[in-house]
Amino acid sequence: MPSDVFFKAANAVHRSLFSLSGGRIGGSVDGMPALKLVTTGRHSGEPRTVMLSSPHVDGDAIAIVASKGGDDRTPAWFLNLRDNPAVTVELAGGEPRPMIARVVAGEERTALWDAITTAHPRYAQYQAKTDREIPIAVLEPAD
Repeated sequence: MPSDVFFKAANAVHRSLFSLSGGRIGGSVDGMPALKLVTTGRHSGEPRTVMLSSPHVDGDAIAIVASKGGDDRTPAWFLNLRDNPAVTVELAGGEPRPMIARVVAGEERTALWDAITTAHPRYAQYQAKTDREIPIAVLEPAD
């Protein structure tokens, strides 16, 4: 498992390339749209930005998976949006827009997980590496 330092450095490079190119570089990852997610730090109250891929988009709803590559720890960005669901999302070529994050559970999570792992089997491999249930959040327009 790569270290947190590696993840942070790779994410910073991805974020820079995405921002400088307007999403032309880094706008997709492994055939999935990439997005810049801004959350509010649950301890600091400061904006926190991370680049993620979305394995499932349904209209304006964007699913994101807190896999962290199968790490046993839940990523900080997920804990931030869980505690404060008001986020900002930027897709390649688009403007940042306010969205509301919703953690999915139960039958909705099962159906979404099945769709995600069918299209992108790597997520099932991540789940096999950890005992925690990998969370899924759906981002929906705030307006």
